[in-house]
Order: sequence, then C-alpha cells, then structure tokens
Amino acid sequence: MSYELRDHTADVAVEATADSLSALFAAVADGLAAASAESVPDAGDRFELEVAAESREALLFDYLGRLIYERDVRLVLPADHRCAVVEPGEGDRQNNPADPDEWRLAASARGVPLDAVAAREIKAVTYSEMALERRDDEWYAYVVFDV
Repeated sequence: MSYELRDHTADVAVEATADSLSALFAAVADGLAAASAESVPDAGDRFELEVAAESREALLFDYLGRLIYERDVRLVLPADHRCAVVEPGEGDRQNNPADPDEWRLAASARGVPLDAVAAREIKAVTYSEMALERRDDEWYAYVVFDV
C-alpha cells in the first residue's frame, strides 16, 4: 500500500494504491495524517471506530470525515491506521445486525496528541474529483481535502 500527496490549487490531495480495499482506506487515512503534519511521533494510544454507508465512496468519505471529527474532539492526530472494510452482504448477520445493504468499516488509529505535532488544519474531505476504483490488480483512490 502506498500514498502520495498531490498539490491541488488551495487544497491538498492524496493519491493511494493498495492490494485490497481495506489497505486502500488505511493508505488514504495515512495520507491524511501526512498532509496534516510533516512528522508524526510514536506517541499516542489507539482508539477504534466504526462507520457505515450506502456505497464504498460514501464509506471512504464518511471515514475520513470521522477521522477529522475525532481529531477535533479528542485533540489528537489520527495516525497508523488499520481498517477492515465489509461489503454489503458479507459477515455474520446474527452477530452483526447492521443493514445487509450497507458498506461497513471497522478501524483503529493511534491518537497522537496535537500538542506533540506541528499540525496543519485539514478542514474537510471533499467529493471534488474523488476516485475510488479497481485498476487491474490493485485498488486506486484520489481524495481532495479542504485546507
């Protein structure tokens, strides 16, 4: 999995590739952390979160928006992301009563205290130019963030 930051007018974009959809979501989230701070120390405790949405694009959008929310509420920079994406119809319906038509994500991140980093504020994730697609044998994403 990999990501690169791309210049985008007054905003910043993350372009990422990975072997799986779960790894792609983690790569884009790692790109968000890199866009927020030039270096990220090893400090911070892990926290977990779950997100559900009607499409995989909406799931990525909502997940990244949730990370920005967690940053603002917890006063941490989410880093070192781990993700598990569950497609509609997958999973155990008895143990997971969620809507079977929804895309779901279970994730964790290490919350680096904001006072330990020189962070630039990312205001929001946008749908502008968003791409999330399978390309040959890997997944590809392009996401623009409002700074």
